Amino acid sequence: MKKLILFLFLIGGALMAFKSSKESVSPEEQYIHKADSVLALMTLEEKIGQLNLPAAGDFTTGQASSSNIAEKIKAGKVGGLFNIKTAAKIKDVQRVAVEESRLGIPLLFGMDVIHGYETIFPIPLGLSCSWDMSLVKQSAQIAAKEASADGINWTFSPMTDIARDPRWGRVSEGSGEDPYLGAQITKAMVHGYQGNDLSHNNTIMACVKHFALYGAPEAGRDYNTVDMSRQRMYNEYFLPYKAAVEAGVGTVMTSFNEVEGIPASANKWLMTDVLREQWGFDGFVVTDYTAINEMIAHGIGDLKTVSALALKAGVEMDMVGEGFLTTLKTSLEEGTISEKQIDNACRLVLIAKFKLGLFDDPYKYCDLDRAENEIFTSENRAIARNIAAQSFVLLKNEGNILPLKKEGTIALVGPMADNAENMTGTWSVAGRFKESISLMQGIKNAVGNNVNIVHARGANIVADSLLESRVSVFGKPTYRDSRSEEELIQEALAASKNADVIVAAMGESAEMSGESSSRSTIELPANQRRFLKELVKTGKPVVMVLFTGRPLAIQWENGHIPAILNVWFGGSEAGDAIADVLFGKVNPSGKLTATFPQNTGQIPIYYNHKNTGRPLPEGQWFQKFRSNYLDVSNEPLYPFGYGLSYTSFEYGDITLNRNELSGNQTLTASIALTNSGQYEGAEVVQLYVRDMVGSITRPVKELKGFQKVNLKAGETTEVTFELTKEDLKFYNHNLDFVFEPGEFEILIGTNSQELSKSKINWKE
Repeated sequence: MKKLILFLFLIGGALMAFKSSKESVSPEEQYIHKADSVLALMTLEEKIGQLNLPAAGDFTTGQASSSNIAEKIKAGKVGGLFNIKTAAKIKDVQRVAVEESRLGIPLLFGMDVIHGYETIFPIPLGLSCSWDMSLVKQSAQIAAKEASADGINWTFSPMTDIARDPRWGRVSEGSGEDPYLGAQITKAMVHGYQGNDLSHNNTIMACVKHFALYGAPEAGRDYNTVDMSRQRMYNEYFLPYKAAVEAGVGTVMTSFNEVEGIPASANKWLMTDVLREQWGFDGFVVTDYTAINEMIAHGIGDLKTVSALALKAGVEMDMVGEGFLTTLKTSLEEGTISEKQIDNACRLVLIAKFKLGLFDDPYKYCDLDRAENEIFTSENRAIARNIAAQSFVLLKNEGNILPLKKEGTIALVGPMADNAENMTGTWSVAGRFKESISLMQGIKNAVGNNVNIVHARGANIVADSLLESRVSVFGKPTYRDSRSEEELIQEALAASKNADVIVAAMGESAEMSGESSSRSTIELPANQRRFLKELVKTGKPVVMVLFTGRPLAIQWENGHIPAILNVWFGGSEAGDAIADVLFGKVNPSGKLTATFPQNTGQIPIYYNHKNTGRPLPEGQWFQKFRSNYLDVSNEPLYPFGYGLSYTSFEYGDITLNRNELSGNQTLTASIALTNSGQYEGAEVVQLYVRDMVGSITRPVKELKGFQKVNLKAGETTEVTFELTKEDLKFYNHNLDFVFEPGEFEILIGTNSQELSKSKINWKE
């Protein structure tokens, strides 16, 4: 600690000298000067060391001083660590950095805090279906509060990759298929994590990922090749990343895929030209896990070559691979890179540490009292329960089976009925899985002794035991039953014999989606569908509670199951939240942010596609020599923006303040919304725009606004949107961001297909 005090004294003296120049000094300039004061004291090896981010392996308190990583920390060869948990352990490791290294530079401590820390919220895809930015932000604030209380000061979130192929497992980690909505969610997440001041001890530094285009892999296979035009990048995929930069995100993570034939981690156009020069990003760039090393398999050079390429491209920190640590000095001696490039990278890492206040107090995130009192609290869990309930999407409710009555006998069946560990979904690394609320527990909590609940499994997650073993590698058990399919089904049918209603908890287990969990077909597993068919034959009303981390092709289920509630993976309080909706305590209001196809063969299918020169006429199923299939219509099973309620909503006609506009005038579009049902409820009113004629082809519609409106039964309100020509701009063939005057269609409604329409003409 003495070294650190002396160190800070030197920095302070240098900064005072800088201020005495009587020039106006911005906070950013102060951070730069502080970092430069540190750089002046550092050896080349220490500078390179700041660019190294190893995984800690979560070693226990007391081992930090004797581990291999600790030796590197003492030698100044580590800039940060991740995958270490608890304030006590992190304090122990931070002590090594600030008291046993030559300069005492504090470490960053990162973790994949993706949708909560110990209190887990719905998976990001589910969270996005709330369409409620205040709740999105609140979930990130609580995650930051809990993580920071336990020593973490950096999260590798939000993931903002646009994803239109649900075969890709990581669709669960993002916000769906739409760039506009994705951008709004990204901003809310960044503001939630980072707050207004990163030096506060209840905020953490965010990291937007994966830059760029990671959500568009060929064949939906994780880590696979991505290839698209720059025009498509700018108009469809870049917007959420850019929104993160505009929100002040502290760091950016590179993607594994290539971009225009160059892996992202070596792509100077991406990391420097776009990210820094065009968008003005001033934080640091970190690779994904061993992404630099993986460029060798991409075929662009050995470790020394790819490490130099990454540094020159604009990458500042190497996660796990240690290519920077082991090769940059040699590359410098050979003249492949410059010390200025190393200095620039080190400076940005140091600036982040200054912004977090780590030089003022390296132990600021290691308050054991906070760790004891601010994590997994009853207050946080209550908020998580409410947010989860807002994320569920009612897909079908034939005959108003839902909400259920708290009487009679309920048969609760299915492989997800009694599995607390799987409620949190994928990438919930710090969660208390066994303390999550299962669906069975949630229903019991809701009904008490008023309802007789009978339970039987009925089916395994999948029939193939080998496949099932591949989807539980992270330790979330699927509780496979070794009995035959027939035995499981017969037991469940017997249990259901005297039931008034059957609640079938079906779908995926937590790790059937997520990283390295791509699926070639996204139908419900065949054994589960077979079980459902037997349940339908009983003639009893069946409610399917669908657990999933991706859109599923459930055409058969939609045609035969009267009620379907999609609950994604709701987090720590999933069971209670599901029961809140099943029994009507909460009226479902979630809307899909990713299109559900009829079958896997329709993929990719998304609402904001472009027309072909031979579009299928509206309302037709098939026409020869048009763009369609022989065996299935072009329509989705459930469109983007779709979601039902226990009440009903009626829309009026669109009212515009003017049909002819010019220049910087503002268009006001209004519509009357009436709750015409019997329950209070919330409706997400969605505004879309179609540019009828452009210098390049334009999508058939694009989301440009939305409002979530709560109405009592019988209540009517007017929902108003405003648009300027800035909202109608796009990147043209030359990648200029332009407004092109002409005719536009204004569409407002309940989802991307059920819309009222009006037209305007907007002159230059």
